[in-house]
Amino acid sequence: MPKLLRLRHLSGKEEQEIARLTRSRTAPVRLVERARIIALAQQGVHAPAIAAALGVSESVVRRWVGRFNERGLEGLRDAPRSGRPATYTTEEVGELIAASLTDPQTLGLPFASWTLDRLAAYLGEDKGIAMQRSRIGEILPAAG
Repeated sequence: MPKLLRLRHLSGKEEQEIARLTRSRTAPVRLVERARIIALAQQGVHAPAIAAALGVSESVVRRWVGRFNERGLEGLRDAPRSGRPATYTTEEVGELIAASLTDPQTLGLPFASWTLDRLAAYLGEDKGIAMQRSRIGEILPAAG
């Protein structure tokens, strides 16, 4: 017989935040998935059913319920990882992607398409983001 899944009582604030995260289209995907695990566990759904519904393993369900029980909402966030920190923030990468998807002429630029050099120059001059063309090529593989 499988081990019973036990979720501690959620505070009103935690319930609201879990509900918000389960509907979010802007929160990180992993955080939304973890919130859905907690929401289903709160409804009394058993670990195997949660795992099947979300396409994860039963051990993943148990891990996130356990972390939530210990640390609350903060337990659902990614733990710090070892290794070199990211060179560019998610906001800077977002600026790069947004610029690459924008017609340069709508920005008042005198050309109709982007090159890696043009993107690097635009980001540096207009956005204050110093990014090498080689890094732009890594972030936007289709551009390289």
